[in-house]
Amino acid sequence: MISRKNASISKFIIHKVGNKFNDTKNAFSEKLVDFDEASYDLMLPFLLRPFGSVVQSYRFNHHSNITLNEINSYSNQLFNDEDEFIQISKHIVTHLYEQSTSANIKTGDVLIVMFEGIEFNEITTNALGIFKIENKVNFFQTYLENNSYDVVVQKGINSKKVDKGCLILNQSDSEGNIIFSVDNNNYDAMYWINQFLNIKYADDANNHTQQYMELCKDFSSEILKSTYGAQEQNTFLARTVDFFKENEFVNVERFKEEIFEEEKHRTLFDDYKKTFQDEQNIVLRNQFDVAERVVTKEKKKFKSDIKLDTNIEIKIDVDAPDASAEYMERGYDEERKMHYYKVFFNVEK
Repeated sequence: MISRKNASISKFIIHKVGNKFNDTKNAFSEKLVDFDEASYDLMLPFLLRPFGSVVQSYRFNHHSNITLNEINSYSNQLFNDEDEFIQISKHIVTHLYEQSTSANIKTGDVLIVMFEGIEFNEITTNALGIFKIENKVNFFQTYLENNSYDVVVQKGINSKKVDKGCLILNQSDSEGNIIFSVDNNNYDAMYWINQFLNIKYADDANNHTQQYMELCKDFSSEILKSTYGAQEQNTFLARTVDFFKENEFVNVERFKEEIFEEEKHRTLFDDYKKTFQDEQNIVLRNQFDVAERVVTKEKKKFKSDIKLDTNIEIKIDVDAPDASAEYMERGYDEERKMHYYKVFFNVEK
């Protein structure tokens, strides 16, 4: 996560990107935006706010040589010489245009921004921001005409969130420049991440934790729920969250020993893990450090509700690993020919 409390905008330009598939053209600006105070005070947090909660970072990728990654090259040029900002910003938009090979990819405004004073891991640095605004919202504008006020509907940028954006820090580690990306219109996520930016998750604790928790979530829904039912699924998810909360690092063999009571479940997990790695084209570590912030974020994706066809829903606390097994029983009523859950409790809350 980055801090924006001392951040400022040093350069800002707006271009419009067309769609190569539909043969709509780009439109380029020749001058930087000169903000008035009100616009600047609204624009700065609008652009940087989304990155304040982003935990995982990316690094540039290329199948042959990382220096051939276009955005990597353009960002390095700007960090070394901002005098070419306008011309390089046009190259960035042209590269974005070249990736629009589908009718589903929207045209829009592209904001290219140089930031100063970005704080990350107790280091202050500058950064390049690239933002694409795809959706405009309607708003009412009042105006005075002939001594009377009237109203007209206009379209503008929603100041609540950006559609797509990336922040490339002028700071690197052994894998290269540190990059953050957000996408609130992820119907074309591969176009932004893989084709335009060509980036991959950093090889760090954040990524390892996220991938393993994603594995557990998918295993619970695709294998446990379909084979053993929602109660077994929820017990597994709660135990998984508990394990990640109580341990500073994960050893996969120890994880399986603590989570699974039966050997057949461990075998199912190992088989699914192989399938998951093949489908995601990743290799999961057998031991890695736990990233607490990722655990907090990922556990929100764990669905622990049991929805029944009788319009009754049972909600189980994913932070209580033994509650489902200890206070719930599942059975079958021969007289009614229906399944049932029996829930034990002391008092209603």
